[in-house]
Amino acid sequence: MSSRFDGPGILVIGASLAGLRACTALRSLGYEGRLTVIGDEPHPPYDRPPLSKEFLTQPAHRVDLPLPVGLDITWQLGRRATGLDLAARTVEMADGTRVPFDGLVIATGSTARPWPAAVPAGVHTLRSLDDAHALRKALHRGGGRLLVIGAGFIGSEISATARGAGLPVTLVEPQPQPLRRAVGEAAGGFVATLHRRAGVDLRTSTTVLSLTGDRKLTGARLSDGTDVNAAVAVLALGSLPSTDWLTGSGLCIEGGVLCDRHARALRQDGTPAPAVVAAGDVTRWPHPWAKNPGITLGHWSNAAEQAETAARSLLNPEAPADYRPVPSFWSDQYDVKFRSVGLPALADSVDVRENDPDARRLDIAYYQQGRLIGALTGNRVGRIAAYREQLAAELRALR
Repeated sequence: MSSRFDGPGILVIGASLAGLRACTALRSLGYEGRLTVIGDEPHPPYDRPPLSKEFLTQPAHRVDLPLPVGLDITWQLGRRATGLDLAARTVEMADGTRVPFDGLVIATGSTARPWPAAVPAGVHTLRSLDDAHALRKALHRGGGRLLVIGAGFIGSEISATARGAGLPVTLVEPQPQPLRRAVGEAAGGFVATLHRRAGVDLRTSTTVLSLTGDRKLTGARLSDGTDVNAAVAVLALGSLPSTDWLTGSGLCIEGGVLCDRHARALRQDGTPAPAVVAAGDVTRWPHPWAKNPGITLGHWSNAAEQAETAARSLLNPEAPADYRPVPSFWSDQYDVKFRSVGLPALADSVDVRENDPDARRLDIAYYQQGRLIGALTGNRVGRIAAYREQLAAELRALR
């Protein structure tokens, strides 16, 4: 199975969950050749979900991912890829060197969406382990209010974590409810109630016009005409696939590395690039419930599952694996465990089966043209398995 990769071997760009899972899958599938992982951070692969939750308030919390025995990986950490030459099968590095490959796995993930102008000291993003260390240090120093800009999952989780630690929090969101684009109005209203009952100063339908402070943050001016004093701010504005290094490579970049249903990276002419696959947050891929050119998911489960498909397709180009998952994600906020399956964001109607903020329970089914497309529960974890089975049956019916 590894005869096609007897030269430089397989190169994985991205020391991420997706990168590690691709390596694990390659070895389990019988690949015995060279396996090299290059990552721009100095850290080995780690778990990102805790960075917006336990890690911020529990200094002893570990986030490193276990490395299975026998992977035999050559690690090149703290090195940044800056270019890809498909014809020569080389990756150009920031130091000017070129790393050859027989097969390539792109797993560079995503980066935090930045503020559109320069920011004073005290303004943070949260994507990397170093980001989390810096934010944790700032929160532990205390000395004022935390301003969180954006009430998506990261912003909501950071706000919940900070309030749990007793910090004053102002959360600003341009939509009428938190998480509205991801899970809709009903679930967004449920989350808004959680925030407000916990003491978060939640400002919805509001934007931050400007950050104040010359060198160090003093606060922000909001579109509702008020000013907020804050010593620390977090920009939770979403993420962008890390594809800058692929500019001019010939790969199709459309809100991510465009892939086919086998996790093979596509060239600009729509054909698969030979021996190049991709997995995780950096990808955009087709799903039966999504319109072209497909979806990008920043979920832990997607990174792990797509990486295995990518490994299978790389090793078996004549019979590549299909990637048609029932996506899933989770989020813990306050004492509510949110669990979701499917693609709630693509629904055109919902069935709110339970919405009880007092009991902290939520159960919503999401539909697209009358077919179940997703579900979200809060503190109703036991109901997710049945939803998953129904969604899997819906997918099988579409084959």
